[in-house]
Amino acid sequence: MIDTALRRTVVAVALLNLAYFGVEFSVARAIGSVSLFADSVDFLEDASINTLIAVALGWPARRRAALGMVLALILLVPGIATVVTAWQKLQLPIAPDPVLLGATGVGALVVNLACALLLARFRAHAGSLSRAAFLSARNDAFANIAIVAAGAATALVGNAWPDLVVGIGIAILNADAARDVWRAARDERRTAEP
Repeated sequence: MIDTALRRTVVAVALLNLAYFGVEFSVARAIGSVSLFADSVDFLEDASINTLIAVALGWPARRRAALGMVLALILLVPGIATVVTAWQKLQLPIAPDPVLLGATGVGALVVNLACALLLARFRAHAGSLSRAAFLSARNDAFANIAIVAAGAATALVGNAWPDLVVGIGIAILNADAARDVWRAARDERRTAEP
């Protein structure tokens, strides 16, 4: 029964993430924002993770643990993409539009808070898989608060640094979540071994 409810929840979360990826990626490209780019790639990654979780729910613990390790590696992808984008932005550090940056960050925050609330009741179920989904949504909400703050700071200082700093911060947050999911998957695998 709980697997069915969790599967419905992660599918809904995947669809929300996929929809907002399109919005945020478009705005990020239009205004040249590193933090929005990082967060948009993260929305796409979250859609992928939640889709994989929906597929793997019926799997035995050992296979779910292996998938958890793969998901930990997937969590690193937005961080790597962000570092590359930040490096490119350093070559031409033009500030993004602060109003669009902040407004898009608020929209992302609403989506991620909704996802985190949907996933909160399942965060201890299905081991590393549901932990990956919940941590990802929770961390994204923190990142969105930072994006909104970067929009305000960009309006005040008029340069690209607040956006760059937040983009790198999002990369670090994803790396930390990847470490947490890897540890949970490793522990899950140990307990599943005969």
